[in-house]
Amino acid sequence: MTVLFWFRNDLRLADNPGLFEAAKKGQVLPIYIMDEHLSDFKMGSASKWWLHHSLKNLDASLDCKLNVYAGRPMDVLIDLVKKHNITAVYWNRCYEPDRINDDSKIKAYLKSIAVECQSFNGSLLWEPWEVLKGDKTYYKVFTPYYRNGCLKAGMPRTPLPKPAQLSCIKDKDAITIDALSLIPKIHWYDQMEETWQIGEQSALNRCESFLNEGLLGYKELRNNPAKRNVSRLSPHLHFGEISPNQVWHAALAVGTVRGVENDLDCFLSELGWREFSYYLLYHFPKLPRQNFQPKFDAFPWIQNEGFLKAWQSGQTGYPIVDAGMRQLWQTGYMHNRVRMIVGSFLIKNLKLHWHHGADWFWDCLVDADLASNSASWQWVAGSGADASPYFRIFNPVLQGQKFDADGEYTRCFVPELKDLPSKYLFNPWTAPDHVLRASGVVLDRDYPRPIVDLARSRDEALLAYKEKVMPPEPVDF
Repeated sequence: MTVLFWFRNDLRLADNPGLFEAAKKGQVLPIYIMDEHLSDFKMGSASKWWLHHSLKNLDASLDCKLNVYAGRPMDVLIDLVKKHNITAVYWNRCYEPDRINDDSKIKAYLKSIAVECQSFNGSLLWEPWEVLKGDKTYYKVFTPYYRNGCLKAGMPRTPLPKPAQLSCIKDKDAITIDALSLIPKIHWYDQMEETWQIGEQSALNRCESFLNEGLLGYKELRNNPAKRNVSRLSPHLHFGEISPNQVWHAALAVGTVRGVENDLDCFLSELGWREFSYYLLYHFPKLPRQNFQPKFDAFPWIQNEGFLKAWQSGQTGYPIVDAGMRQLWQTGYMHNRVRMIVGSFLIKNLKLHWHHGADWFWDCLVDADLASNSASWQWVAGSGADASPYFRIFNPVLQGQKFDADGEYTRCFVPELKDLPSKYLFNPWTAPDHVLRASGVVLDRDYPRPIVDLARSRDEALLAYKEKVMPPEPVDF
């Protein structure tokens, strides 16, 4: 019996439910399909770079028997089922709306031609349709979703081992990974290669390293972008080089032994936020483009290409913002606290639509994930579920002073200001001329002046929100 197993965002051998079950049946035809026909959200450049290396790693784990194809999954699967006399097709589920619809059609067709078809959960701790309120509606606020819904639904399943026996077959007509042309033609990813180790074993190593070195103090120190108290597991989780179940149970094991209850609870709740993003996308499929709160449809966003280019290139004149945007471009990653800062600045100080930020992150992040990207940008904008209120506007000067007090992170990515005293690092336009000269900084030559005034732009944003979004206050007659 030959079972076709379709790898997707689950590029690993351990704790892979679909592969585990397929291996029990007999020979396995392991495949990956590069599909760029399905969605408006085609994979960004940084994600393609990661995928290339992740597929190479997976292929090596399968003794070079990963079969790669490009095209529409339905067409590829039908062809392979006929060619190899496939009796069963297994995969792990994806949760993006287009993929859910496509998968349903594929499953119905395969069953109509008497091919067994099963899908499994290899990406989430809890299925989004299983966590509901008492009235069977879905949660729209994170804390009750996580505390009352998820945690009371039961402990996430224990991770599975690698298949004890995995006999794979190679299709001579499969294309090579290189033929997918995932590596960008413009060679801008050198620092990304220095920053990341890609693949299943690297993901496991990263998880172990974080739990041993970064979990203690996580609750407080995770907000400091220069500290090691962040997991940096998001791209590994997105591509499925490690499962959330593996991370959850590994964290429980380490946290219980070390007695870091508050740090452990905080870290597990961050896995919960990832789940909440998928949950929202499942129940509100228009999340990537439509405001979750319709009242934000009336907000008067502006169009300013100059502002957008300055933000994208890290030339806004606000050092913590520019540091984050340069970290993103150079490494394909940005620290979570800084993501909130740059997002708030784009939306509220520059008054540019959150779509612009979501689209730029989609192309530049190695961990670009439709659910997390959409939910997070709507959270910052104030338009999402359980969102940060629109009137909560991050002050990039104060945020830098608070969370990068010694300037280590900012000086790393904005080196033209590295000799500026910390007193002026986050607001260099206030530094006296003699301090700027001594630091080798000439504003508008070495580093730009602010493209907007913080106080004025904040007031304008709040006024626009009050006039266009907030409902009018009731008037008594």
